[in-house]
Amino acid sequence: MRNKLFFYLQAGFYLFAGSYHFINPDFYLPLIPEYIPFPDIVNTVSGVLEVLLGFLLLFAASRKYAAWGIILMLLAFIPSHVYFIQQGSCLENGLCTEPWVGWLRLVIIHPLLILWAWWAGYRYKPKKN
Repeated sequence: MRNKLFFYLQAGFYLFAGSYHFINPDFYLPLIPEYIPFPDIVNTVSGVLEVLLGFLLLFAASRKYAAWGIILMLLAFIPSHVYFIQQGSCLENGLCTEPWVGWLRLVIIHPLLILWAWWAGYRYKPKKN
C-alpha cells in the first residue's frame, strides 16, 4: 500500500508541477538562467514534458520510458539549480530563500527525485488484484 501511495504521489507531483508552469509561469521564469535563450518556450516545454511524463508514468507499458524521461529532465534542470545558488538563492521578482535551501535542493532533493524516478520505472511493481 505504501509503495502504491509513493508511486501515485510521484505521478501527481509531476502532473501538478507541469501544470503549474502554465498556471504561474512567473514562478519558473526567473529560475531559468539568463544564458538560456527563449525562456518562455523553455518554461512551456518543461511544463508539457512534466505533465506528459507524469501521465506516462501511470501506464506499465510506458513507465520505464517515463522514468528515464524524468531522470533526463531532472538532469537538464541542474543548471537552473546552480544558477539559483549563484544568484544567492534569491531572484528578483522570484523565489527567495536562505542559501542553504538552494544547496539542499541541488545536493539532496534533486538526487532523491532522480532516485524516486528510477524506483518508479524499475522497482515499483503493482500487485495484481
